[in-house]
Amino acid sequence: MRENIEKCVCEIAEYIIENKATVRAAAKEFGISKSTVHMVVIKENGL
Repeated sequence: MRENIEKCVCEIAEYIIENKATVRAAAKEFGISKSTVHMVVIKENGL
C-alpha cells in the first residue's frame, strides 16, 4: 500500500512542477479533490 501512495505522490508532484500547475489544476488532472492533493503532496513529504 505504501508503495502506491509514494507513486501517487511522485506523479502529482512531478505534474505540478513540470506544468507549473496549481493545486486546483493538479486535482482536476488526477480526478481528486484539492484537499487530497494537499494531503498527499504536503503531508506525505513531511512539510
